[in-house]
Amino acid sequence: MAFWAYMLRCSDGRYYTGHTDNLDRRIGEHQTGGYCDYTSRRLPVELVGNESFPSRIEALEAERIVGGWSRAKKEALIRSDWRAVSFFARPPGERFSTSLETNGGGCSGHPQPFVSSEVEKPASQ
Repeated sequence: MAFWAYMLRCSDGRYYTGHTDNLDRRIGEHQTGGYCDYTSRRLPVELVGNESFPSRIEALEAERIVGGWSRAKKEALIRSDWRAVSFFARPPGERFSTSLETNGGGCSGHPQPFVSSEVEKPASQ
Protein backbone atom coordinates (compact mmCIF):
# COMPACT_ATOMS: atom_id res chain seq x y z
CA MET A 1 0.00 0.00 0.00
CA ALA A 2 1.29 3.45 -0.90
CA PHE A 3 1.03 6.51 1.30
CA TRP A 4 1.24 10.08 0.08
CA ALA A 5 2.51 13.40 1.36
CA TYR A 6 0.91 16.29 -0.51
CA MET A 7 0.81 20.07 -0.65
CA LEU A 8 -2.17 22.24 -1.56
CA ARG A 9 -2.30 25.89 -2.54
CA CYS A 10 -5.34 27.54 -0.98
CA SER A 11 -7.35 30.39 -2.52
CA ASP A 12 -5.62 32.90 -0.23
CA GLY A 13 -2.18 31.75 -1.46
CA ARG A 14 -1.29 29.84 1.70
CA TYR A 15 -0.03 26.27 1.57
CA TYR A 16 -1.36 23.22 3.38
CA THR A 17 0.53 19.94 3.74
CA GLY A 18 -0.97 16.59 4.61
CA HIS A 19 -0.59 12.86 4.21
CA THR A 20 -2.99 10.08 3.23
CA ASP A 21 -3.31 6.54 1.94
CA ASN A 22 -5.74 7.61 -0.82
CA LEU A 23 -4.63 10.79 -2.58
CA ASP A 24 -7.59 11.15 -4.95
CA ARG A 25 -10.14 10.75 -2.15
CA ARG A 26 -8.33 13.14 0.18
CA ILE A 27 -7.95 15.88 -2.44
CA GLY A 28 -11.68 15.51 -3.22
CA GLU A 29 -12.46 15.88 0.49
CA HIS A 30 -10.40 19.06 0.66
CA GLN A 31 -11.99 20.49 -2.50
CA THR A 32 -15.56 19.93 -1.34
CA GLY A 33 -14.94 21.32 2.16
CA GLY A 34 -15.95 19.97 5.52
CA TYR A 35 -13.00 17.59 5.87
CA CYS A 36 -10.48 20.10 7.19
CA ASP A 37 -11.38 23.42 8.80
CA TYR A 38 -8.18 25.10 7.52
CA THR A 39 -8.78 24.30 3.85
CA SER A 40 -12.60 24.60 4.10
CA ARG A 41 -12.14 28.30 4.92
CA ARG A 42 -9.77 28.76 1.94
CA LEU A 43 -11.56 27.13 -0.99
CA PRO A 44 -10.85 26.39 -3.72
CA VAL A 45 -7.64 24.45 -3.16
CA GLU A 46 -5.22 23.13 -5.78
CA LEU A 47 -2.84 20.19 -5.53
CA VAL A 48 0.65 21.57 -6.23
CA GLY A 49 2.90 18.73 -5.08
CA ASN A 50 2.88 15.14 -3.93
CA GLU A 51 5.17 12.19 -3.33
CA SER A 52 4.47 8.55 -2.57
CA PHE A 53 6.09 6.66 0.30
CA PRO A 54 6.13 2.98 1.29
CA SER A 55 4.92 3.64 4.85
CA ARG A 56 2.58 6.02 6.66
CA ILE A 57 5.36 7.13 9.03
CA GLU A 58 7.54 8.24 6.09
CA ALA A 59 4.66 10.19 4.53
CA LEU A 60 3.88 11.79 7.91
CA GLU A 61 7.54 12.75 8.36
CA ALA A 62 7.60 14.37 4.90
CA GLU A 63 4.41 16.26 5.77
CA ARG A 64 5.94 17.55 9.00
CA ILE A 65 9.22 18.55 7.37
CA VAL A 66 7.73 20.37 4.37
CA GLY A 67 4.95 21.89 6.47
CA GLY A 68 7.57 23.62 8.61
CA TRP A 69 9.36 25.20 5.67
CA SER A 70 9.17 28.86 4.72
CA ARG A 71 6.89 29.96 1.89
CA ALA A 72 9.92 30.64 -0.33
CA LYS A 73 11.32 27.16 0.26
CA LYS A 74 7.93 25.51 -0.43
CA GLU A 75 7.60 27.46 -3.69
CA ALA A 76 11.11 26.40 -4.70
CA LEU A 77 10.12 22.78 -4.05
CA ILE A 78 6.96 23.18 -6.15
CA ARG A 79 9.15 24.47 -9.01
CA SER A 80 11.65 21.61 -8.43
CA ASP A 81 14.29 24.35 -8.07
CA TRP A 82 16.78 22.41 -5.95
CA ARG A 83 19.30 25.28 -5.95
CA ALA A 84 16.70 27.55 -4.33
CA VAL A 85 15.58 24.82 -1.89
CA SER A 86 19.21 24.51 -0.78
CA PHE A 87 19.55 28.29 -0.53
CA PHE A 88 16.45 28.68 1.64
CA ALA A 89 17.53 25.77 3.82
CA ARG A 90 20.30 27.95 5.20
CA PRO A 91 19.60 30.41 8.01
CA PRO A 92 19.13 33.94 6.61
CA GLY A 93 22.40 35.14 8.16
CA GLU A 94 24.34 32.44 6.33
CA ARG A 95 22.91 33.07 2.86
CA PHE A 96 25.13 34.77 0.34
CA SER A 97 23.59 37.63 -1.60
CA THR A 98 21.71 36.44 -4.65
CA SER A 99 18.60 37.20 -6.64
CA LEU A 100 16.88 34.03 -5.32
CA GLU A 101 15.12 35.91 -2.55
CA THR A 102 13.62 38.48 -4.88
CA ASN A 103 13.13 36.66 -8.18
CA GLY A 104 9.35 36.36 -7.75
CA GLY A 105 9.32 33.08 -9.66
CA GLY A 106 6.17 31.07 -9.72
CA CYS A 107 5.34 27.50 -10.51
CA SER A 108 3.78 25.95 -13.55
CA GLY A 109 0.59 25.14 -11.65
CA HIS A 110 1.01 21.40 -12.15
CA PRO A 111 1.52 18.98 -9.26
CA GLN A 112 5.20 18.21 -8.90
CA PRO A 113 6.84 15.49 -6.85
CA PHE A 114 8.37 16.41 -3.53
CA VAL A 115 11.57 14.70 -4.64
CA SER A 116 12.47 14.05 -8.24
CA SER A 117 13.19 10.38 -8.84
CA GLU A 118 14.50 10.92 -12.33
CA VAL A 119 18.12 11.75 -12.98
CA GLU A 120 18.73 14.10 -15.84
CA LYS A 121 20.76 12.29 -18.50
CA PRO A 122 23.16 14.15 -20.78
CA ALA A 123 22.06 14.34 -24.40
CA SER A 124 23.89 11.89 -26.65
CA GLN A 125 25.92 13.36 -29.51
